[in-house]
Amino acid sequence: MMQQFLRLKADHPNDILFYRMGDFYELFFDDAKRASEILDITLTARGKTNGNPIPMCGVPYHAAEGYLAKLVKQGHSVAICEQVGDPETSKGPVERKVMRVLTPGTISDEALLDARRDNLLVAITHLDQTTGLASLDMSSGRFQLLELGSEEELISELQRLNPVEILLSEALPEFEFFSARKGIKRRPIWEFDLDSALRLLNKQFGTRDLSGFGCDHLPVAISAAGCLLQYAKDTQRGDLPHIRSLVAENNTESVSLDASSRRNLELDNNMTGGSENTLFEVLDTSATTMASRLLRRWLNRPLQHLPTLQARQQSIAALHHNYLYEVLHGHLKQIGDMERILTRVALRSARPRDLTRLHQSLAVLPQLATALANPSTAHLGDLATAAEPLPELVHLLGSAVQENPPVVIREGGVIADGYDSQLDELRALNTNAGEFLLELEEREKVRSGISTLKVGYNRVHGYYIEISRGQSDNAPVDYIRRQTLKNAERFITPELKEFEDKALSAKSRSLAREKFLYEQLLEQLNDSLAALQNCAAAVSEIDVLATLAERAHSLNFCQPNLSLEAGISIQGGRHPVVEKVSNDPFVANHLEMHSERKMLVITGPNMGGKSTYMRQAALIVLLAQIGSFVPAASATIGLVDRIFTRIGSSDDLAGGRSTFMVEMTETANILHNASDRSLVLMDEVGRGTSTFDGLSLAWACAYHLAEKVRAFTLFATHYFELTSLPDKVSGACNIHLGATEYNENIVFLHSIEEGPANKSYGIQVAKLAGLPEEVISLARQELALLEAGSHAVITPAADKAQPAAPSQPSQSELFLPSINPQLQKRLEQLKPDDLSPRDALELLYELKKLL
Repeated sequence: MMQQFLRLKADHPNDILFYRMGDFYELFFDDAKRASEILDITLTARGKTNGNPIPMCGVPYHAAEGYLAKLVKQGHSVAICEQVGDPETSKGPVERKVMRVLTPGTISDEALLDARRDNLLVAITHLDQTTGLASLDMSSGRFQLLELGSEEELISELQRLNPVEILLSEALPEFEFFSARKGIKRRPIWEFDLDSALRLLNKQFGTRDLSGFGCDHLPVAISAAGCLLQYAKDTQRGDLPHIRSLVAENNTESVSLDASSRRNLELDNNMTGGSENTLFEVLDTSATTMASRLLRRWLNRPLQHLPTLQARQQSIAALHHNYLYEVLHGHLKQIGDMERILTRVALRSARPRDLTRLHQSLAVLPQLATALANPSTAHLGDLATAAEPLPELVHLLGSAVQENPPVVIREGGVIADGYDSQLDELRALNTNAGEFLLELEEREKVRSGISTLKVGYNRVHGYYIEISRGQSDNAPVDYIRRQTLKNAERFITPELKEFEDKALSAKSRSLAREKFLYEQLLEQLNDSLAALQNCAAAVSEIDVLATLAERAHSLNFCQPNLSLEAGISIQGGRHPVVEKVSNDPFVANHLEMHSERKMLVITGPNMGGKSTYMRQAALIVLLAQIGSFVPAASATIGLVDRIFTRIGSSDDLAGGRSTFMVEMTETANILHNASDRSLVLMDEVGRGTSTFDGLSLAWACAYHLAEKVRAFTLFATHYFELTSLPDKVSGACNIHLGATEYNENIVFLHSIEEGPANKSYGIQVAKLAGLPEEVISLARQELALLEAGSHAVITPAADKAQPAAPSQPSQSELFLPSINPQLQKRLEQLKPDDLSPRDALELLYELKKLL
């Protein structure tokens, strides 16, 4: 048996091998050591090799799912080895075979998946400065590819997809991004061969070429897709009929979001990695889990394609009207995860209760069709058509599967009574054997005239008719002697022999028949797989649209006007997440940006709401560009091509980058890649270095964005010197968050007002934070001296400040314009005491003209 194990293990050196032995999956050698630690199960030993005990551990086969889930979540791959031979006829160890390999990116089992999150496998290769990326969701069959031109684009795309397993070509340069991720597997270059990929993909889709998928111009991405598909087929040990198409993604149709922007906006993950207090959490009231996954994909890939966005908007408006979303939600709640159930049907791994959930889901489709009988938009009409009822399949499943079947087919009792006459007969033999034997006994007593005749059974001789020795000579001629006892003779008849053959094998034959019928049923469902998958996709989108309609009503969202003309106009905008979690009424604010007002320099106190205001602007634009209604009184959104954010402070100590270095890296990415149609949020640029360095960098970055890039920019700062930027650059304006003081305490107004702020209120915020009163008092003294122009340093022991000679200009002097030479000369010649009031007035006009 160990020789057999080692032969199988040699084919899967990097996988943990679950080796089936009776009712257990056993693990040996290093697999056992690794698994015992991860799964917290006892490590034992069995047998010896080279005189040393063989490490061993195991788990019950019927409870293996929980253990498998733990291993896969840790990033391990598991090869499942089953007994395929018959133990009764096998000579030596029963034949075993690896039936499938579970890897993080290729699982489809319900117990191993997160119901509300995609589970993606990604393959990446590189050729001639182009990176090809292919992604596959095994649990739904969604297969996509695209090509990228830079490391930044690749990292941004991986942040969006968030794959659980990545196949990397050995041709791909080393990226720091991959070093800390689980599920990374290096694959040889030959697995990414283009010709092999084309043959494999065309065979999968039954095509001659890939032009019909619009991807024949993406050879590097096709190479990645070929490697990915072969890997998926190898792990499943069979065909993948649920993968029916290949989608070539086009980055020009989507809004690009880099990694830091996704993190800062907290779309579906917060800063700590959870989902609490995220935009997704606020929006996701979906009735089905497959709609939750679709909504997450929409949020992570906003679009620039106006017709698609308008179709979604109009559908949401139609569902919002007359509260149609409520009717739909009631029906949709009865629908299971059709998308993943159909994948298991395609892979022949669907369990009986998958089929009952599929039956229940399909049975709801007529009610959905009735609710959408008169769609007011073409888009809803198309979705209703794709989700049309499938009565033949409803009848098939209803008649074939028990209403509440066992968990697995091996237990029997799955196929419904009346579906198959042969199965019904076998079940009747198994369950009605006692009645038949009693009936047979009465008949034989009458036929033979022997009143003491008995029909019995034992495990050695089977069924028999027993007659006392004294009456055995009166046995009918068709009785065949089976056994002679001291006081009785036992016989069998052709009828009883036939019953015995049937009855003794009825249970095993019944189970075998059920398995055959079950496999046949899966085959019949696979014949309609395309229609079923289209139906599941349509139901998912209907659910998302109904969810967004409900959110629009419940959260008081408005329908924005979408435009190809650049500009953003938001009246009464709100931050959807902050508004939801806040106990206080949210203060709504306006935002106006257009060609003559492209940069807003935002000043105001800490805690005043600058970051909230900027983030809400980005979230409103993002929601508009997934087709959703938005949290505002009204809004007109000119479609943007990218959203950038540089908000908050973080470091990368493991990568050797300080907080300031991370800030400058993110800023550099924005300055290099933003366009005049991008939305840029910049918060407190330049904080991590000296005052003058930081101020200079903040000024230069703001000037470049306003003058050169001309992006729509919200630039929040505490450097008040930047408020002079609008005097030098057209299209820049000052706004501030209002605040006031009351009894030396600060009151935040959270309202946007035109013009720069007049104070920073830093000391007041520090007091709110709980700094000791002594520290606050000392800070007030130092502030007073600094504002008076003295560079004194206050110490608690000193009664008087010791002034230091200024060695460099003050911040306020840094960005004063150089004075006009004529003006300077005129001022030097001026003698104010000699001027009459009239001369002084004329001189003012003259100086103004010179200025």
